[in-house]
Amino acid sequence: MATCIKDFFTYETTKSVVVKSPVIGVLNRIVQLLILSYFVGYVFLHQRAYQTPDTGIESSVMTKVKGLGLYNSKVMDVADYVTPPQGASVFCIVTKLITTENQVQDECAESETKYACKSDSQCKMNEQATTGIMTGKCVNYNDTFRTCQVKGWCPAEDDTVHMMPMREVENFTIFIKNSIRFPNFNFTKGNVMENITSIPCRFDLYETDPKNLYCPIFRVGDILRYAKQDFNSIAQKGGVIGIKISWVCDLDKSEDHCNPKFDFTRLDATNNKVSKGYNFRHAKYYKSENGTEHRTLIKAFGIRFDVMVTGTARKFDIVPTLINIVAAFTSVGVGTVLCDIILLNFLKGGDRLKAVKFEEVSDDESMSFPSQSNDLYQGSSTELSVSLSKSVKTPLSSRADKQILHSQI
Repeated sequence: MATCIKDFFTYETTKSVVVKSPVIGVLNRIVQLLILSYFVGYVFLHQRAYQTPDTGIESSVMTKVKGLGLYNSKVMDVADYVTPPQGASVFCIVTKLITTENQVQDECAESETKYACKSDSQCKMNEQATTGIMTGKCVNYNDTFRTCQVKGWCPAEDDTVHMMPMREVENFTIFIKNSIRFPNFNFTKGNVMENITSIPCRFDLYETDPKNLYCPIFRVGDILRYAKQDFNSIAQKGGVIGIKISWVCDLDKSEDHCNPKFDFTRLDATNNKVSKGYNFRHAKYYKSENGTEHRTLIKAFGIRFDVMVTGTARKFDIVPTLINIVAAFTSVGVGTVLCDIILLNFLKGGDRLKAVKFEEVSDDESMSFPSQSNDLYQGSSTELSVSLSKSVKTPLSSRADKQILHSQI
């Protein structure tokens, strides 16, 4: 117990030992150079650790589609093929329609082949089918085919009919207006150029001219090409295309250098065997003169566009700069630790070096420690050719002394 208390009240100080060894000296400088190169090249220049980032971007997106198409001998405009019509960041351009007209609430034959039957016993009453509730009867769908009868909107939809997509969609244009704000720096900017009305443009991902590289007007066919998609395939079954707008801004530079970067990709899985592509149903309701409610059911296939906005802004800040500078100079000490490990454990004469490097003195010896230490080093000068920090533990006092050892191992 007394020994533990005595050890608790000891003090450790450092005595410097200089090693005149070219190998250890070169290794130490190489390690220090590597550490400084890491902090200067990677931490400060690449990661820009001298700046404070703001990733909490605030964004708004408005979209407009323009173009006229011809479908089933009808001219289609924006109100016909864009949904929803509000111009939000997620919208769909319809490419193909399967229409079931003049539906009324009635009883009729189910249209799907999985409800084929030969007798009433195969149709369970009050069980849900695809287009209605089964009545328990097996009826003729056509002259050669019988299915279970359902109660619902009749005639039942047949979505197996082949329809050609609207080819003009490929040349439609999409105007995307994006405004962003970085709240930490109170910085606001938009992607629409001030002279957009006076200088016609069309976005081109591979263009070097800023007029077209940052143009907010996109051709649908170009978007699909950038996403590596075939128009004929996606127009037939539908699909989801992501338009990613990335803002990476260095606010220490001019505002003109803060510009969006666009990326295009297909978001829905193309290898699905079930429910492949993108489609949805909606209906238009009306009443006849006798008060009977009718509807036109529309199954729409289309290309859905999801506009996503991400961003990071950076600006110089003295606090992270000082923190990383201190960390850089502190890390330089790793070279000393590495050299100590090599000297004490891998080089010849390591045991003798340990005896010189670490020394304990008692309370009575502490007053005569400097002269004894000098004698010790002088006596060892013919045996050692290495030097490092030397730790000395003393209960009452400490004193740093520096000796140069000249010897060969």
